[in-house]
Amino acid sequence: MPVDLRPIARALLSVSDKTGLVEFARALSLRGVELVSTGGTRKTLAEAGLAVKDIADLTLFPEMMDGRLKTLHPKVHGGLLAIRENPEHEAAMLAHDINPIDLLVVNLYPFEATLAKGAPDAECVENIDIGGPAMIRAAAKNHDDVAVLVDPGDYADFAAELNANDGRATLASRRRLAQKAFARTAAYDAAISNWLAASLGETTPPWRALGGRLAQPMRYGENPHQSAGFYLTGEQRPGVATARQVQGKQLSYNNINDTDAAFECVAEFDPARAAAVAIIKHANPCGVAEGATLEEAYLKALRCDPVSAFGGIVALNRRLDAASARKIVEVFTEVIIAPDADEDAIALVAAKKNLRLLLTGGLPDPRAPGLTLRTVAGGFLAQGRDNAVVDDMTLKVVTERAPTTQELADLKFAFRVAKHVKSNAIVYVKDGATVGIGAGQMSRVDSSRIAAAKAEEAAKALGLSESLAKGSAVASDAFFPFPDGLLAAAAAGATAVIQPGGSVNDKDVIAAADEAGLAMVFTGVRHFRH
Repeated sequence: MPVDLRPIARALLSVSDKTGLVEFARALSLRGVELVSTGGTRKTLAEAGLAVKDIADLTLFPEMMDGRLKTLHPKVHGGLLAIRENPEHEAAMLAHDINPIDLLVVNLYPFEATLAKGAPDAECVENIDIGGPAMIRAAAKNHDDVAVLVDPGDYADFAAELNANDGRATLASRRRLAQKAFARTAAYDAAISNWLAASLGETTPPWRALGGRLAQPMRYGENPHQSAGFYLTGEQRPGVATARQVQGKQLSYNNINDTDAAFECVAEFDPARAAAVAIIKHANPCGVAEGATLEEAYLKALRCDPVSAFGGIVALNRRLDAASARKIVEVFTEVIIAPDADEDAIALVAAKKNLRLLLTGGLPDPRAPGLTLRTVAGGFLAQGRDNAVVDDMTLKVVTERAPTTQELADLKFAFRVAKHVKSNAIVYVKDGATVGIGAGQMSRVDSSRIAAAKAEEAAKALGLSESLAKGSAVASDAFFPFPDGLLAAAAAGATAVIQPGGSVNDKDVIAAADEAGLAMVFTGVRHFRH
């Protein structure tokens, strides 16, 4: 039967991250805990004036092989794994002069940070910890008797617990710390195995490991009855996970999901070419536009669907300035995400205390590889990120009429946006701005009609008698299986079409486009987003 309160008499400390180390070790020492340590950790503690034994004093074996061999020893692992009050274990410890270790304090070589900075393979390999994970797993397995700390953030609470319990750790605490320890080594191994898979070019390795660190527990998930948490994988792609939240209340599950969708969409537009704004609602764009300024781009994007924009997410591809901030805050907005912001813009946003402002320091590269994941019953689906970019595609004109220069620009714009619209996706664009978006329909014809209806509604809101889709370019994320979807776009006023092509009925669709006087190009690339 596990003992609730276990005294902490001896601690082994071996850490890469020395944050809070000296303070914690001093708190242990004041409680009479014997300190044993390794290499740089021992040196740090000794220089702070703490009495600390070298691991070699415990093992009677020198550290060697550039530190690769120092803790992989029976006197270390025996001290961690021995079951207290077990006669056989006690006899073995006595026979081999093994002393119990009651507390293990370890954090691992910084493999993830080394990888994130783009270090060469040899440096990455040297930052793969072996002894650390082995000790962590041993201590965590024996949590009935041993406490294990892998996170400096736990030092203060653990020290407080010892003070409250006369130098003893509770079973509940030891079990909680063991869970965290096993999760940490799992995430660490996941980072290493995925790095090796990528270096080998393996897109579907036989085993795929996942791991993440809790960044934010949430009040609930998509709905109030669902629990949720936001976990970080360590990927340094600019976005919600790496952003600095300047102000506003805590992000919700839906906020994070929608903000990620918004920033990935706006990153398709080169800030060196033009300012771009994407307004997102429920992970779908409801307005995207380019302009000479962010203010101009925002107003053009808002015009597409001002009703849906209410309570939406606004993503910018340039530094938020005061002029654009002033316009954005006129509409109820949940989140603004941008690479950076002027002080005047920050002050304007601050007037809306609940409005979240996230600054990322850069834009994600739409061409960069990566993984996307989705759980299913009994498993998960893993695929490469959709990093196809229309500017890299060879566009094939398949109609009698080729698109004009302006139509071609709008076609490319529309296809960039369609990549980020839930399938079936239809996007109308005119003069560098979306004017109608149809998303997530079971029928592509319905998406065409919904997008056309949105364009008509937007025109009415502006007091115009003619649909905004008149003279527009239209993109479809996948091929038109029949002419009906294309003809619906033509009826809405579109003059040019971009689509992947590849249907068995392509000839019929092309013939319908020619008969309607449309220009149409094939990309050969599909952008399904379910």
